[in-house]
Amino acid sequence: MKAKEIRELSAEDLQAKLKEARAELFNLRFQMATSQLDNTARVGLVKKDIARIQTEMRARELSA
Repeated sequence: MKAKEIRELSAEDLQAKLKEARAELFNLRFQMATSQLDNTARVGLVKKDIARIQTEMRARELSA
């Protein structure tokens, strides 16, 4: 997910996306532990998406 796309989302959408990304990260970690994960680079991408979402949420919190 691009930073531009994240900025366009509402606060409720950001919360939903954050929840989805954390669930996906949990599943990816579980797959990695059981040696079922094919694309290990996906873990890093999901972590970066979580960080982008949290950064945008914090920026909005500070500007309010």
